[in-house]
Amino acid sequence: MKITLRQLEVFAAVASHGHVTRAAEAVALTQSAASMALADLERQLSVQLFDRVGRQLLLNEAGRQLLPRAQQVLDQVREIEAGAAGSAAFDLHLGASLTIGNHLLPPLVAELQRRHPQGRVRLSLHNTEQVRADLLAFRIDLGFVEGPVQEPRLRRFSWRPDRLQVFAPAGHPLAGGTATPADLAGAGWVLRERGSGTREVFDRALANATLTPRVALELEQPEAIRQCVRAGLGLGCLSRLELEDAFQAGWLAPVAAPFLNLERDLQVLVHAERHLSPGLLAVLALCGIEI
Repeated sequence: MKITLRQLEVFAAVASHGHVTRAAEAVALTQSAASMALADLERQLSVQLFDRVGRQLLLNEAGRQLLPRAQQVLDQVREIEAGAAGSAAFDLHLGASLTIGNHLLPPLVAELQRRHPQGRVRLSLHNTEQVRADLLAFRIDLGFVEGPVQEPRLRRFSWRPDRLQVFAPAGHPLAGGTATPADLAGAGWVLRERGSGTREVFDRALANATLTPRVALELEQPEAIRQCVRAGLGLGCLSRLELEDAFQAGWLAPVAAPFLNLERDLQVLVHAERHLSPGLLAVLALCGIEI
């Protein structure tokens, strides 16, 4: 058997992009060369690795089993190449939930690049569910999420505590005060979309208090939620990280809800079969996580 690194590279790229054309661009090959490399790999393994659905290629069971092993080989080869060249360079793709990406990762990435100036970091911001999916598909190297993730294929590390805060516009009857369960049950809410860590923690807290929110609007962006609450469309609930400036400026105000458990742990996720390269270990160390 003569499986080549190029074949594994093409296979991993197709798994990530879902199309041969995009994968070929990612690995600097023509579409025909990429198609031939993938076909040769499937022929040598005597197994089909993708299901063809229209023009899209989706990993089947055999492909899902191969992907983490192929990615580990590719990661180790890149590490060998960097070491042989005497370089401390790395190329990492991080994925993060919006609050983490907007407020916590910029100083962390800045410190990482100060310590490792030859390293390259890319950052994609999505909700928790999308970060989980990207990790499982090896589209990103490391994930930072705000919601609980129960996935046996991912390693989870507790990073730091966070707390959600119910809030209202300045001048609202509840602004700066304490709400009762009846107050929250009767209010309209402007909330994050389902699939976000913030929404999951909020829904669980209200369910534990036997409350059902009356959702007026669902939005993906925290800033849009802040502005809609400011405009009087309802109460909101976001991480305090998203709200401190608005509280200080006086155009939003906290609403105490002591009967709700809005505490959460921010987590760092990595695929259980992902090779922990020096770059990944450097990021984890900056997070205070030792492997």
